[in-house]
Amino acid sequence: MLISEIFASIQGEGQFTGTPSVFIRASGCNLRCHFCDTPYASWNPEGVEMSVAEVVKTASEWWHPHVVITGGEPMIFKQMPELTAALKRNDRFITIETAGTALMDVEADLMSISPKRSNSTPAAITGWKDRHNERRHRPDVIRSLLESYECQFKFVIDQAEDIEDVLDYLSEFPEIDHKKVWLMPQAIEANVLNEKLHWLQPLAMEHGFHLSSRLQIQQFGNRRGT
Repeated sequence: MLISEIFASIQGEGQFTGTPSVFIRASGCNLRCHFCDTPYASWNPEGVEMSVAEVVKTASEWWHPHVVITGGEPMIFKQMPELTAALKRNDRFITIETAGTALMDVEADLMSISPKRSNSTPAAITGWKDRHNERRHRPDVIRSLLESYECQFKFVIDQAEDIEDVLDYLSEFPEIDHKKVWLMPQAIEANVLNEKLHWLQPLAMEHGFHLSSRLQIQQFGNRRGT
């Protein structure tokens, strides 16, 4: 499988924010979000072909019990069931970061689902607008993930009006516990992130959602290996 990077850092988003973890970033994606902060794993996939054994060996260089498999979109890789099974044999707590558009029988302690809403759609000039919109919403996949895994949901918020789209989405899935929902600002610069956190915090509180910062942006800036 094509691997963009494997590194140790702290989780920057969701319920395990601040947890020391090993990150495995698979390179390749079935979507093309206009705000993607890892274009080297989506728009222009880069990386090194690695076997499952090589990935596990590299990830084992760190002691961290938490492993986050991210991308790109890790759930489109046929090697993912083998990889997650091997990591579980090493007693790792596995979080998979996914858009919830692809389904695979994997071992995971947490599915961290970031539904791609209309604010993710790229410009028509990219040639990806229609394909992205056709693929980004898969209710069947979301329901299967909810039935099979512990899940958290992270919604990218670009402007205050986006909260209405989140509420519409959740009305479609009454089985989603609002205590498992995080609102996260769309930002790759610390000053923009802090500005959006300021007005997003009361919105999250008003609707009973969690607020997710992006600790990796605040601590390290938008760069690889963080």
